[in-house]
Amino acid sequence: MSTSSITFSRRSFIRTSSLASGGLLIGFNLFTACKPKVQPPVDISKLNFNDFNAFIKIADNGAVTIFSPNPEIGQGVKTAMPMLIAEELDVAWNNVYVQQGILDTENYTRQLAGGSQSIRLGWEPLRQTGATARQMLVNAAAARWGVDPSECSTSEGVITNAKGETLGYGDVVKEAATVEVPEGVTLKAPKDFKIIGTDAKNVDIDKIITGKPLYGLDYKAEGMVYASVLRPPAFGKILESYDDTDAKAMPGVLDVIKIGEKINKLTEEGKGNWTVNMGQSDKVVVIAKSTWEALKAKEAIKAKWVDGTPLESTQMQDKKLLDLLDGKELKTMRKDGDIKKAFAQADKILERTYESPFLPHNCMEPMNFFANITADKIHLVGPVQTPEFAATAVADMLGRDVDQVHLEMTRMGGGFGRRLYGDFVYEVAEIADAIKKPVKLVFSREDDMNAGTYRPAIKYRIKAAVKDGEVTAYQLKEAAVNGNMYGLIPNFFPAGCIENYQVDVANYKSNITTGAWRAPYTNFLAFAEQSFFDELAETMGVDRIQLRLDLLQKAKGSTDERMEYSPERMENVIKTAVEKSGWGKQPDGTYQGFAAYYCHNSHVAEVANVELENGLPVVKKVTCVVDCGIVVNPLGAINQIEGGVIDGVGHAMYGELTFNEGKPQSENYDTYRLIRMREVPKVETHLIQNELAPTGLGEPTLPPAGAAVANALKAATGNRFTQQPFTKFPELMKVPAKPILG
Repeated sequence: MSTSSITFSRRSFIRTSSLASGGLLIGFNLFTACKPKVQPPVDISKLNFNDFNAFIKIADNGAVTIFSPNPEIGQGVKTAMPMLIAEELDVAWNNVYVQQGILDTENYTRQLAGGSQSIRLGWEPLRQTGATARQMLVNAAAARWGVDPSECSTSEGVITNAKGETLGYGDVVKEAATVEVPEGVTLKAPKDFKIIGTDAKNVDIDKIITGKPLYGLDYKAEGMVYASVLRPPAFGKILESYDDTDAKAMPGVLDVIKIGEKINKLTEEGKGNWTVNMGQSDKVVVIAKSTWEALKAKEAIKAKWVDGTPLESTQMQDKKLLDLLDGKELKTMRKDGDIKKAFAQADKILERTYESPFLPHNCMEPMNFFANITADKIHLVGPVQTPEFAATAVADMLGRDVDQVHLEMTRMGGGFGRRLYGDFVYEVAEIADAIKKPVKLVFSREDDMNAGTYRPAIKYRIKAAVKDGEVTAYQLKEAAVNGNMYGLIPNFFPAGCIENYQVDVANYKSNITTGAWRAPYTNFLAFAEQSFFDELAETMGVDRIQLRLDLLQKAKGSTDERMEYSPERMENVIKTAVEKSGWGKQPDGTYQGFAAYYCHNSHVAEVANVELENGLPVVKKVTCVVDCGIVVNPLGAINQIEGGVIDGVGHAMYGELTFNEGKPQSENYDTYRLIRMREVPKVETHLIQNELAPTGLGEPTLPPAGAAVANALKAATGNRFTQQPFTKFPELMKVPAKPILG
C-alpha cells in the first residue's frame, strides 16, 4: 500500500478532480453512472448522454466517456492514462470510453506529448484522483449503513459491506458529494491491480483499421478550402518576386496570396522560437477547392528566389563540426578529476570520432492543420504535440487574446518530435486570417522533407585512458549543429564510474532548422559510446560485457545527485540480456553484438544477431530487455519497444539526409532510404518485473539498437563502423575473404 501525498479541496475535486502533470481530469459526476453489470453498447453515439463538465460524459446506461487531454502520437497514452484512474476508482475497464480532449490550460498542465514523460509524471496524480473519489463513495455508503468505512470494499463500481449488502456508486453519489474530501488516501498495492498490468487494446484501434476519421487529414468543416504553400527551395533563400498567372487559371484555384509578415515578426520577437525559419522568407500560398488542385497549381507558380543567409552544404558543415572538436570553443558540461594528468600517465589511450547525418522525421501523415478565424474566435484543429505553445504563439502573432483560441487535437500519424514545432499551425493561421475562410493547410511529402526540422548532424570524439588494466580517464566531446538541447547527457553512464571524467560540447549555428528527433541526441550518442566500449574492451584484452559490469560496480552507492541512471538496474538488464539472448552460445554463422543504455528514465540492454547471406551481413534478431518500472499496458508497451528497436536499426543502417547549398537532396521515398518490411528483424522483448513507478518507453529502446547492430557487424565482418548509415560504407559490410592455404 502507498499513501497519497496530494490533497484536494472540495471545489476543485468535485468540479474537475484536477490533476498535476497534465493527466486526465475527471468529473465527480462520473460516479452517478457506475452501476453493476452494465453492458457497454456497441455504438455509444446513439445513446443519450449527459454532459457533466468539460471532461466527462455519462450515458444513461452507465457508459462513461473520459476526455483525454494529452496528445496521442501512437505512444498509447490515450489508452494507458485512463487505465490508471479506472484502476484506483475500481470500475470495469470495459465500461470506460475515451475521447480526445481539447486544449484546456485552465484545468490541465503539461498538455503535450514529448520526452516519454506522460505516464511517468501522471502515475501518482492519476491514481490518487481515482482513489480519492473511491474513498468518498465508500465513506458515503458507510454513513448510510452506519458502519465504519474500513468494513467496506469495492469492486467494479459496487460497494459491499461486511454483511454482504451492496450499493452501486450511483446510489450514493449525492451523499458522497457532501462528505469531507479525505486526505492521505491509500493507493492499491501492485498485487491488487486488476487493470494496470493487463493487456488493453488501443482505444482507437477499431476506428484506425476501419478508416474512421481520427487524424488531422480526416478533418473537414463546412465551407472549408485547401491551401498549399510554396516555400523557399533551400535554406538561406528569400522570395523576391513571383508570377501566379498560370496558377490562377488552373481548375479549382480560388486565389493566390503571399504570407510571411506575421510569422517573421513572431520569430523576430522570439515568441515563435519553435518555428521552421527557412531564412524568414515570405511564402506563396495557393487556395483551392481541393488538396490536389492546390498542390498542382503550386507547381505552376514562377517564383524568383535570391540568396539571404549563407547557403550550406553537408560537406561544409562536416568540416566545421570537426574543426570545433579540435578548437577552443568547447564548453565543459561536467568535469570530474584531472583528465590531462590521467592521459599523461596512461599505459594505453584509445580515441575515436563518430559521425551522424541529418535525418528527417518521416511522419506517415504529412504536416497539416485547420484554421478558421473570426472576430471572436480562433478555431484550430489538427495534429500537434505542443498545443498550448502553438495556441499562445498564434494569439501573439495575430494580436489576439489567447482565451479566444479554441484548439482541438486530432490523433497524429506520427510525430517523433516533428510536431513539437508549430510552423504549420502558424502558417495556416496567417492564411486563414488573410482569406477570412475556414482553411486546411496540407503538406505534400516533398514539403515535409524540404521544409522540416531535422535531427542535427553531430560528431562525437571519445577518448579513454587505461592504466594498470583500469579505465582511468574518459573524455566525451560533442559538436552539434545548432547545439545540444539537453544537459542530462553528461550524467548518463559512464558518469560516476570513472574517476577522471569530462564532457565538452560545441555549437555550430546553421540556417538549417534542427530539433528533437525520437530520443534526441541519445539516438546517436548510444551508438558512439557503446561502440567505443566494445573497442575499448578489445584494446584492454577484457570481456566486453564484464568491462561494463566492472564500471557499474564503481558507481554503486554513489551519492552524486547528478547521476541520472541506476547502476543496479543497468546491471540487471545487462545480465538478463546476456541470459535471454544466449550470448556466446549461438551456432556457427550467427554473430552477436551487445549494447546497454539509459535514457528517458529507463534502462535497456539489447543483443543483435547477424547472419551472413550471400556474403553480406543481415540483422536477423534483436533481443531487448527493458526496465521501465511497472508496465501499465503490456500490449502497448511491447508495441513501443518493438517499434523503437526497428526504428533504431533502420536509421542506423540506412537513414541519411544531405544538403547541397541549403537544399535537401532527398524529397521523397524514391531517394530517401527507410528500412523495408523484409529487412525488419525479429524482436524478442523481455520486461523486468518490479514494483517501481513507471518510466519512459516511447524512446529508450531506439538508441541502443544501432550500437548492438554495429557491434554485431564487427563480429561478422571484422570491421568497425564509426559513421552512420552503415550501408553507406559497402566496403565495410563485406566479409573479408579467407586466405588460401597451401
